[in-house]
Amino acid sequence: MAIQPIIVTPDLDRVQEFYARVFGAAEVFRQPADGPVFYKTLRVGDAELGLVAEEVDVSAPPRITLSFDVEDVDALLPLVEPAGGTVRGPANDMPWGQRVAHVFDPDGNPVNLTQQI
Repeated sequence: MAIQPIIVTPDLDRVQEFYARVFGAAEVFRQPADGPVFYKTLRVGDAELGLVAEEVDVSAPPRITLSFDVEDVDALLPLVEPAGGTVRGPANDMPWGQRVAHVFDPDGNPVNLTQQI
């Protein structure tokens, strides 16, 4: 079994660019192949993230957080804002053995950057 999170966004290209610049996400599928795209699959490491183009109220409170286990949280933080996201604060070492930083993607979806320490 696999779980694939799918982000619904009014600006597919902007959100795709964020995940590409911060996490190295690469497009592996789009539907339709030609013409205006309404769905994309991005590969991020060994996982997949879906994007759906749809008008949605991005000011509504999010109900899920994406968490990315990365090699170096502090190296990624400076990439977030130039890619259109927002950094909520500095990274912190947690008592359970992770370094964690909280950010938002361009649509305001919460994203955790986690690193084993």
